[in-house]
Amino acid sequence: MLKNFFILCSGADKNLINSCSNGEQNKYAGIGATVFFTAVMAFIASSYALFTVFDNAYIAMAFGLVWGLLIFNLDRFIVSTIKKRDSFWSEFKQATPRIALAIIIAIVISKPLEIKIFEKEINTVLLKEKNEMMLANKKQVANYFQSDLEKNKAQIDSLKSDITKKEKEVNDLYAVYITEAEGTAGTKKLGKGPVYKEKREKHDASLQDLAVLKTTNQAKITELEAKAKTLQADLDKKVTETQPIIEGFDGLMARIIALNKLPLLPSLFIMLLFLAIETSPIIAKLLSPKGEFDFKQEDAEMAVLSMISQNKYQSELQRKTDAEIYDKVYSDIKEDKELYNYKKKRTIELLELQADGFVEKQKRSL
Repeated sequence: MLKNFFILCSGADKNLINSCSNGEQNKYAGIGATVFFTAVMAFIASSYALFTVFDNAYIAMAFGLVWGLLIFNLDRFIVSTIKKRDSFWSEFKQATPRIALAIIIAIVISKPLEIKIFEKEINTVLLKEKNEMMLANKKQVANYFQSDLEKNKAQIDSLKSDITKKEKEVNDLYAVYITEAEGTAGTKKLGKGPVYKEKREKHDASLQDLAVLKTTNQAKITELEAKAKTLQADLDKKVTETQPIIEGFDGLMARIIALNKLPLLPSLFIMLLFLAIETSPIIAKLLSPKGEFDFKQEDAEMAVLSMISQNKYQSELQRKTDAEIYDKVYSDIKEDKELYNYKKKRTIELLELQADGFVEKQKRSL
């Protein structure tokens, strides 16, 4: 039963192969088994590839089954349409487009399986790329808010600088009236005279201005610091919102790109393995000598071709014979005097009727 199933997979004619020897049947069963297991690998590969896209095993397996059946049908068609000829080069020329198609199928099948086999290495590459993307994303978002943050900080620094300048001015005025009282500067008279009083009043007025400035600027600084916190919160929110997009950088295309960044040799060997599996039925047919099945298939084709050629020749001969018979019949009729006199009489009657009708028509118009 399994043997019959694999022979069915090979695309060989059931009636012809059943009349062949057991060895010939085993050869085509082996070809059919290769076709079948290639389709199974295609099903597994496409199911995994689609699972990375849909994240749903049932959908992935459904599409994978369709893809596996498609590959099975293509391989079966490719193998069954290669026929043995008397010349190897004519066979190779016939198989060239089929080999090209087999190469494409092998590449398509092998790529998802390569991704699964090198999954850990690909995850490492993806992790590195995600980290780089996170840093680049944070930098881009920070640059977006940078101008507002810098402007806000500059305003706060300016307000603080005004307070610092005013404090320095008050401290300087304090030193002036103290040194005046001590007699070490100014009028250099010890004691609290009119000049001391004047300088003291100037210091006190400046101190009051400092208190007002501190109150005013501190309120503005508090407001600007609150704004800075809001900007920072917006920045963090933007980074958080874009984080899932970066974390989701794990699809099929990302994994294929990551696979291409790994060393080429291991991936190449896997692809060559599938290429060998996919093209093995075709190569086996090209390299194997003509077998019993091939001779019987050629004999059946020749019988059909001979019958079609005979039918075509007979149809053409019948057409020519009928044409010659009808030519002779009409030639004999042409020489028949009785038929000629009859047609002449009927024609004269018709012409007379036409002439009478024309005269009557002319009379009615007068």
